[in-house]
Amino acid sequence: MSVVKINAITVPEGRGRELEERFARRAAAVENAPGFEGFELLRPVGGETRYFVYTRWESEEAFQDWFNSQAFQQGHVQASRESSGSPIGTAADLLSFEVVTSTGPTGE
Repeated sequence: MSVVKINAITVPEGRGRELEERFARRAAAVENAPGFEGFELLRPVGGETRYFVYTRWESEEAFQDWFNSQAFQQGHVQASRESSGSPIGTAADLLSFEVVTSTGPTGE
């Protein structure tokens, strides 16, 4: 059963573009991780101030392996260097879900 991890990051007004650029530069960092199924960075609209970083994994173990990997750590060290040690987000919450039902286009 797939698992979904959503990192909800509160970003101060005017810093959203910087966050988006950082994720664009690091997109390939997760793509080859074993068990990785997908990634989306969701921009807030309609009064919401949090960005959602959505990742999907084949299992909790696959996520934990990536989360504890050197590639994950290096990506976050690099991100803090790019901002002179200043994080963009003022808060972050990691939400976890198991996929119960999933559907897609029928091709019609």
